[in-house]
Amino acid sequence: MRLLLVEDDRMIGDSLRQALKLEGHAVDWVYDLAAARASLASEHFDLVLLDLGLPVSAGAAPQPASGLSLLNELRGRGDATPVIVLTARDATSDRVAGLDAGADDYLVKPFELDELSARMRAVARRHAGRAEPALEHAGVRLDPATRRVTKDGQPVLLSAREYAVLEALMQRPGAVLSRAQLEDRLYGWGEAVESNAVSVYVHQLRKKLGAEFIQSMRGVGYFLAAS
Repeated sequence: MRLLLVEDDRMIGDSLRQALKLEGHAVDWVYDLAAARASLASEHFDLVLLDLGLPVSAGAAPQPASGLSLLNELRGRGDATPVIVLTARDATSDRVAGLDAGADDYLVKPFELDELSARMRAVARRHAGRAEPALEHAGVRLDPATRRVTKDGQPVLLSAREYAVLEALMQRPGAVLSRAQLEDRLYGWGEAVESNAVSVYVHQLRKKLGAEFIQSMRGVGYFLAAS
């Protein structure tokens, strides 16, 4: 997934970004309300991880719940991007306020990465309208919980980025995804993007899953072959 992490604590933000990148996510990290607003106005994200106690721009009126105000703005303009609140505020009233403002989930710091990952997968399933955790297509099964991929019941070993490309395609079978869309799932801001990276990962996936499993539409992108 392409994630926007909105977190002003540099130690928490850096460790969380690194951990999520190791799980194969593309993570863009901002520290304050203004940067979060600009990012959401110009980019598409699969999920937002939102701290509530964010600093605001110099000269702005104090907004101790600036993360909550951002969430209200998103939902007020009809933006349904999934949001998980990550905060140290553990009062029931804070949880209620966050969920009523439109958060898809609310997780209190400190938390375990495994729990955050599970909640991210659950939110992604709900937004995709799926109840079944695993994705299946033409004999290939991908389980996001274990990151295990099988082909006709046999395990297939994938790199983190091969997995990210496969997951993106399996989430939208039949849809053509452009190279740029797939690159968004692989790289965060500031990361060098190799010009042929997506082609290389698709080539590797075809070797492991079958030459016809992923189809190309010349000049447009890639999609999954019909079952």
